[in-house]
Amino acid sequence: MLSIGAPQIKLLEKLCNAMSVSGDEGEVRRIVLEEVKPYADEVKVDALGSVLVRKKGNSKKALRVLVDAHMDEVGFMIVNDDGEGFYQFEIVGGMDERHLVGKQVIVGKEHAIGVIGAKPIHLTTPEERQHSISTDAMRIDLGPEGKAKVGDRATFATKFKRVGPSIMSKSIDDRIGVAILIELLKNAPKNIELCLSFSVQEEIGLRGAKVAAHYFEPDLAIAVDSTPARDLPDYEGRENFTYNTKLGLGPAIYVANSSTIDDPRLVKFLAETAVKEKIPYQFRQPGGGGTNAGAIQQSRAGVPVVSVSVPHRYTHSPISVSRVDDWKNTLNLLHTALKRITRDILVNK
Repeated sequence: MLSIGAPQIKLLEKLCNAMSVSGDEGEVRRIVLEEVKPYADEVKVDALGSVLVRKKGNSKKALRVLVDAHMDEVGFMIVNDDGEGFYQFEIVGGMDERHLVGKQVIVGKEHAIGVIGAKPIHLTTPEERQHSISTDAMRIDLGPEGKAKVGDRATFATKFKRVGPSIMSKSIDDRIGVAILIELLKNAPKNIELCLSFSVQEEIGLRGAKVAAHYFEPDLAIAVDSTPARDLPDYEGRENFTYNTKLGLGPAIYVANSSTIDDPRLVKFLAETAVKEKIPYQFRQPGGGGTNAGAIQQSRAGVPVVSVSVPHRYTHSPISVSRVDDWKNTLNLLHTALKRITRDILVNK
């Protein structure tokens, strides 16, 4: 079994602290390229900016398996300079505006420090306090000497932390998947042709993965992502019918979501592998959300797909929380499954 030690933690910290908002993934791309080049048979940066990696198997007829994780994160784009160090911005990706006011951010290539400001409570009317503050009424404040330009990306300034069994950081979605793919490459099984897509622009429409799937033409694909856990106390006593994954229960295998009905053959194979190898796992409740599997599935003549995610709390917020053991168990489920997989799995029975 593979382990998660100091080198893997250090790499994930480096990945999470980088800024890689959709459409400007260069910081994470540079880290990925540095990590994968010594181990890959082929490395390519495609026209959209995804990093495409191939590790050949021990046979020309080896099963071609695509494993994808996205490099981008949700964040902001500067859209107007209001002067005096104030900048209007738009949200990039799905984010709850209620998280934003008063949060420290980094802006642009130089990671200029700013804060998202809005009218303080002392100056609001009772009517205004009844509603969430919209981004139209917020500004990123870089101070009178701060500089940014239209088109610059920004994201939360939260720094990675290891706290006991947990990791806390921005952009765990999906830097934890990126870290898993790097470890899979470093320990690549010989029985398959391993194709890795470190894709761009997932948060704004699953764009990079679609292009990557066209390039690789895989026999099957696995999307590795991070999924919201719904395991906080529910003081209203309602039964949990959605997003039933929980921290500490292992990788979440998807059955269906808003973009994909996962291939039942692959779902069964992953679950059987987990049982055989005594790896904890859970099924993600069918329902909303989506992963790059949705785009990969519909490429060319179609690709059998399944998604596997590491659960985390507080999705698309300034800080998320995951468990190291869930990360390790997701890595080992995927590694073991790739070592066991054969072409027979695709035979309809």
